[in-house]
Amino acid sequence: MESPPLQAAPATILEEQANTAKRPGPFRNVTSHWADYMYILPALLVMLLVIGYPLVYTIYLSFFETPPSTGGRIFNGIDNYTTLLRSERFWRITRNTFHWTIWSTLFAFLIGFGAALVVQKQFIGRGVLRGILLIPWVISQVAAAYVWRWLYHSDYGLISGMLMEWGIMNERFIFLDSTRWVMPSLVIANIWKEFPFVMIMMLAGLQTVPDQLLRAARVDGANSINQFLHVTVPHLKNIIVVTVLLLLIANLNSFGLVWIMTGGGPAGASEIWIVSIYTTAFRNLQFGLASAFSVILFIFMMTLGYFYVRALTAGTSSQEFAR
Repeated sequence: MESPPLQAAPATILEEQANTAKRPGPFRNVTSHWADYMYILPALLVMLLVIGYPLVYTIYLSFFETPPSTGGRIFNGIDNYTTLLRSERFWRITRNTFHWTIWSTLFAFLIGFGAALVVQKQFIGRGVLRGILLIPWVISQVAAAYVWRWLYHSDYGLISGMLMEWGIMNERFIFLDSTRWVMPSLVIANIWKEFPFVMIMMLAGLQTVPDQLLRAARVDGANSINQFLHVTVPHLKNIIVVTVLLLLIANLNSFGLVWIMTGGGPAGASEIWIVSIYTTAFRNLQFGLASAFSVILFIFMMTLGYFYVRALTAGTSSQEFAR
């Protein structure tokens, strides 16, 4: 018996196979556009020098002991990492860092989102209110730190003085010199400094919510709360994720506010990772231990950076990048 003749493949399948065969790989795409990459080559070299070399040298130095008395380097493998991870002080600083980061991020986001909802509406003086709310964000960390130090001062601080004048307290309240209240006080100052950034991000996102969806929700009988929960928030999901991740990264890297206001004190109650790294390196001159600490912080930052990039590229297919 004769075998049945082979049927010709559909044209669409043949076209798809041809496109797959012609699709350039990642290296072929780079080589085909080598002239374009030459324009950004100077910038890449500068980044490699300014960012790449310190990063590699920090990782290299983390495997050495650097005694302050001799000024030399002694290879000790992963002893710096094990010393940190077994240290009670490290875990206390880690706890302070997570308190600082989580509470600052949470309340800065909630207050900033609420402010964005307020200033989005039309009312008299909206432009003036927007400008006033932006003041904490535009001033420097140094200026903000000194302002809050004055407000929190235990002897002539404005907050304690007003509480006593209003009869709420009989004696001055100690903020920055108390191991119990220093971290909440710093978090409040940091929230005040950061919430305008959230307001700007969320205000920009609120401008993109389609009015048609809100009108359709009102026609279906949804009240303002349901419109916010089921229309506005889902539409802003990507912006919310990006904003929260940026806040987390900024708070993990925050140095000036804590250093100027308390320097990590009293008794290390406000010491966070970045402050401890600075103290270990430039006060105790233990550069190897500080480098190991920096590598641990870098791993956390890279993890957050990964999720940040994922949030930025959400909904974008790999084919769109290859074009």
